[in-house]
Amino acid sequence: MSKEDLIRFDGKVSDLTGGGNYQILLDNGVSITARLSGKMKKFKIKVLVGDRVTVAVSPYDPTHGLITHRHKL
Repeated sequence: MSKEDLIRFDGKVSDLTGGGNYQILLDNGVSITARLSGKMKKFKIKVLVGDRVTVAVSPYDPTHGLITHRHKL
């Protein structure tokens, strides 16, 4: 699956769970788990509770996603 096939949502980080997973509360009220994308790990971008993020979600499994962007305040 390519990057263009993923669905993008905006949300807010609500909780940090173990193993590098994050609980994200999307703007539509749905809560999903997400991990950091490879580029964010490579450039050591930190994501904390309360940050606004963009999450890319697969249409096949909408409960998991990748954090692709951290928004400035």
